[in-house]
Amino acid sequence: MERIAVIDFETTGISPSSTCRATEIAVVILEQGRIVERYQSLMNAGVRVPGFIEQLTGISNAMLRTAPSAEQVMNEVNEFVGITPLLAHNAAFDQKFWDFEMGRIKRTRLQNFACSLLLARRLMPAAPNHKLGTLTTFADLPNTGKAHRAMADAEMAANLTAYLAEQLRRQHGLRELNHDLLCSLQKVPAAKINEHLKRYRGF
Repeated sequence: MERIAVIDFETTGISPSSTCRATEIAVVILEQGRIVERYQSLMNAGVRVPGFIEQLTGISNAMLRTAPSAEQVMNEVNEFVGITPLLAHNAAFDQKFWDFEMGRIKRTRLQNFACSLLLARRLMPAAPNHKLGTLTTFADLPNTGKAHRAMADAEMAANLTAYLAEQLRRQHGLRELNHDLLCSLQKVPAAKINEHLKRYRGF
């Protein structure tokens, strides 16, 4: 499978705004089913972390005071990712913050997001639920560290994506996978997955 940049944000809330910003980002580059590069940084956007978010993530206001600015971090991330296709678990959330933070440094996203949550719903219907930690345990994937920290979650999502790719090969006979296939597959109703994949078999 081609290179994919798997990203995860920690934030002060659920929707980006002048008072709701990213506090941490991690990106891992997945290539041929393996993590080959990593980037992680706290980011100081000048907003206060609510108490319940600090309890959830462990990221405190004191930690962010000495962190690099959000603008510096996003410029570094932009250079790190380039035009590599993007993926996140529950990508609708991370995409909002990616676009918002990129917009603040006057950059525009050029690539689509694939979503390992949507893919798992279609390819792992027997899982108890499709939270990242649950899927990691269900598939017996490595424990990468504390949940709700960006690097641990990005690595979990990357490992899950590699697992889903292997499922597509073994159970559905696909030899070659790419990001466009993942993006198309996540839009297909679960009941029509087999029919949809027929056109890709034998590639």
